[in-house]
Amino acid sequence: MKNALALALAALFLSGQASLAAEPQEERQQSMKSVGQAMGMLAKTAKGEIDYDAVAVEEAFAAMNTAAVNFINQFPEGSETGYETEASPNIWSDRSGFEAAVKKFDTDTANAVTAAPKDIAAFRVEFGKVAQNCKTCHESYRVSKN
Repeated sequence: MKNALALALAALFLSGQASLAAEPQEERQQSMKSVGQAMGMLAKTAKGEIDYDAVAVEEAFAAMNTAAVNFINQFPEGSETGYETEASPNIWSDRSGFEAAVKKFDTDTANAVTAAPKDIAAFRVEFGKVAQNCKTCHESYRVSKN
């Protein structure tokens, strides 16, 4: 048991070290992957494709908020290209707008966690705010895949 715990802690430490060494483009892609997975589950819940689960909803909003907290720092000057980035040049040419959008995402997801919706109706209110923020940011600050 102690060996398993030690191995788990070592893996956690090494994964943290790996993320510190990652390029900003890779870090933000990982952040967006996490957000995308959470959004996928939330969207299915909102559509009624899966049953409402208050704990799962809160965990998904929390995962999104965790990604939001440090997201702005994942777009330093010089990371505009490479690693198949989908970051729009607008991020750097409209930095204040981008920072405002990220702050709104942070606020919306933090508020959704705090609200801890207990039923589908309350969830849909919070989900609508978060989903609209994602849509707006992607329209302005993400290169379309076509």
